[in-house]
Amino acid sequence: MTFVVVASPPLSVRGARIAFGDRVVANNLALEFPASRTTCLLGRSGVGKTSLLRWLAGLLPGAERTQPTAYMAQRDLLLPWLGLLDNVLLGFRLRGDAAGLEAAVPRARRLLTEVGLGDRLGDRPETLSAGMRQRAALARTLCEDRQVVLMDEPFAHLDAVTRLDLQDLAVRLLAGKTVILVTHDPLEALRMGHQVRVLSGSPFAVGPALEPPGAVPRDPTDPVLLGLQGLLIAELRSTP
Repeated sequence: MTFVVVASPPLSVRGARIAFGDRVVANNLALEFPASRTTCLLGRSGVGKTSLLRWLAGLLPGAERTQPTAYMAQRDLLLPWLGLLDNVLLGFRLRGDAAGLEAAVPRARRLLTEVGLGDRLGDRPETLSAGMRQRAALARTLCEDRQVVLMDEPFAHLDAVTRLDLQDLAVRLLAGKTVILVTHDPLEALRMGHQVRVLSGSPFAVGPALEPPGAVPRDPTDPVLLGLQGLLIAELRSTP
């Protein structure tokens, strides 16, 4: 069957098959992501989380993407010879979108200010900390102004405090968008996700949605959240 992204709900997978040669990652997959909410995907390494995300982005053979998406990878992928502002605007230049570029410049400046880099517009990535570079990458993702945002472990390589700060920042800036975030960290999923889903098996199946109580970003010291973290870890340890 054909993979289709439809407008209502904002992101929907119907009958998807994801395969690499003889290895089938997902077969006849049906999955819906709620509008204007963040869905966090958990699973063991190699289960297919990133493959699903790349499928949703239309980056794999056979995938059909009918709705524009923005994609934020694990690494910041900033070009070392460009300043921050030019890095944030790079997508428009690569597409040759002159009209979009003109409209995006004030948005890029505003976003860099919102992520705390408004005074570093001309600075090259090598002058920035890892946390600053990920802030710039977040600004670049948001500058595309897509309603659907795909995020592949964007904070995985940061220290614990910087990671918490960027989770808080991302939740604020992504409010109102449909977000699918892949992570290996159950606590990150519970802090940021309106719902959390676990991928397991081969081909993978997607477990039922867990909806933690309270507004995002949730307090990482909340006993209820920590209890749910323990349950998710136990589930992950029990899955292949």
